[in-house]
Amino acid sequence: MGFDVLVAGETLIDFIPQRRGPTATVDGFERRPGGAPANVAVGLSRLEHVPLFWTRVGDDPFGRYLRDTLEENDVSDKFVETDPNAKTSLAFVEHDERGDRTFTFYRDDTADTRLEPGRIDDATLADLEWVHAGGVTLASGPSREATLDLLERASEAGATTSFDPNFRPELWPDRETFRSVTREALAFVDVLKTTGEELAALGCTEGSLESSARAALRAGPETAFVTRGAEGALAVTSPDGRWSTTEATHPGYEVDVVDATGAGDGFVAGAIAAALDGRSLSDSLAFANAVGAAATTEPGAMTALPDSGDVESMLE
Repeated sequence: MGFDVLVAGETLIDFIPQRRGPTATVDGFERRPGGAPANVAVGLSRLEHVPLFWTRVGDDPFGRYLRDTLEENDVSDKFVETDPNAKTSLAFVEHDERGDRTFTFYRDDTADTRLEPGRIDDATLADLEWVHAGGVTLASGPSREATLDLLERASEAGATTSFDPNFRPELWPDRETFRSVTREALAFVDVLKTTGEELAALGCTEGSLESSARAALRAGPETAFVTRGAEGALAVTSPDGRWSTTEATHPGYEVDVVDATGAGDGFVAGAIAAALDGRSLSDSLAFANAVGAAATTEPGAMTALPDSGDVESMLE
């Protein structure tokens, strides 16, 4: 089987609370598979673009559970590594009354911080059309160098590269480090998926959200998708980008939100799938919004990720 996409980054366990409210007041949690790049990989698989996935989990019960989950979702295990000396990362999710979430991470020297440069061979990169990486692996450990190395080599090999900063303040020593390291990555990125908060953290604040997104293009990308939660998303591109239009907006879809965890990851999977299918910028934005909205309708990041038929039904 040939692959046209590689996704790279963390796979971890999300512990979803049994009810909304501060973590300190919640009595129980449910284990769910997570990690933004893992969600993107599963999302792409359900959208008929089965990807390669480069990740690293511990040789522990959580790591075995995550490997089984990826296999059940037809994600290739060619680059799924098991670390014999490190544990799998954990994240406890907290939901507010609107379903929005914050995280508490247990990720000190865990397996996904220990990705090593050069693990993806040149022959594999030469055959890929698209490479996507998440920003959490930039936060610490050898994985920072490994992620930067992958984006640079993928760009040199001619693949379209995409990147989601997935800014989690708890994982970074300060915003200046986040800004510096992420801007280093953006030099090798074609398509950026971001939020207003992340644009601000990157120092891209130029009045309107659209102007801030265009400021981000000056760091390297040719396209920026900016998600706005229940208000949908916008996209801006440089004139010489892959799309014939330079901007688009979409109001989003009204759904009953159960858990917003993974909505942005669903959006990323939808945007990549739409681009690979040759959709226009406007249609890609609508498709990505539909995937992201569907992902919020059940607990957990992967549970409600839709297949292509589900998305087409939302678009009608």
